[in-house]
Amino acid sequence: MNLRGTVRADRPLVVLAVGEEASYLPPELPVLLTGMGKVNAASAVAAVLAAGPRPSLLLNLGTAGALRPGWAGIHEVATVLQHDLDTALLRTLTGETYGAPLSLATEGAVLATGDTFVADDAARDRLAQRADLVDMEGYAVAWAAAQAGVPCRLVKQVSDEAGEGAARTWRESVDACARDLAAWAARHFA
Repeated sequence: MNLRGTVRADRPLVVLAVGEEASYLPPELPVLLTGMGKVNAASAVAAVLAAGPRPSLLLNLGTAGALRPGWAGIHEVATVLQHDLDTALLRTLTGETYGAPLSLATEGAVLATGDTFVADDAARDRLAQRADLVDMEGYAVAWAAAQAGVPCRLVKQVSDEAGEGAARTWRESVDACARDLAAWAARHFA
């Protein structure tokens, strides 16, 4: 976890997984780098929110794999779900719902979050039955924000097609994705 800048109640806190995604963000925005994966994201966000002050908004920017042909560019997320948690099975075992999808906006993409970097055509095709995009932190950020009562937005830049070769494509595209995300943030929050 790495917090750059000062969290203020009148500004958003920009949350990203890794420094490569944050390279070009406006310097006046505080940035929290959580590390990759749901545990890192949830624990970093929870720690910062518990320490206070709380920001006006948690803005999770980052890269995502496209699960559908032709998806490119920047997408705001309307619904985020966990693709690696069997919510239905857990409900039959316990009668409780764990990890239900979270609604964040009325319009936008469906994001599937899990602790797997999806780089397999078969896995991508299975996930495409439930979502448009895939990442590794979005659900955890949104969940931690909801637990703390802080508004949250997820904005994702497509970096790859979540199939064979996705890791290579991510490495090749992350710098351009970071530029696009920074331009988006500057238009909306600078």
